[in-house]
Amino acid sequence: MNSPTPTPATTTLWRPTGPQELALVEASGHRAWPPRLPDQPIFYPVLNEDYAIRIARDWNVPASGVGYVTRFEVDTAFLARYPVRQAGGRTILELWVPAEELDEFNRHIVGRIEVVHEFRPQP
Repeated sequence: MNSPTPTPATTTLWRPTGPQELALVEASGHRAWPPRLPDQPIFYPVLNEDYAIRIARDWNVPASGVGYVTRFEVDTAFLARYPVRQAGGRTILELWVPAEELDEFNRHIVGRIEVVHEFRPQP
């Protein structure tokens, strides 16, 4: 009798994003983040939804007219290689994934990247 393969423990991450990056995520079937641009040496997923909401609403909306918050799961054991970085206040926590490691990071995403919030300019 074969026992089922255990599902890895996962950690929920969020990523605030604009429409261009989201279009590339959609093109991947909601399975991967696109390669970083030359001036983006680090990929920054965040560890809490409130921080992602603030970035999407306060930065992405003014920059591109719309801001999205995405949520996704990553294999917890794999994430251990990236120390949690505090980027400001006590709850402003993120991971710093070097751009050259993003393909490997994407291979450890479990399931789909989903949009959980959308923000547009207030009338």
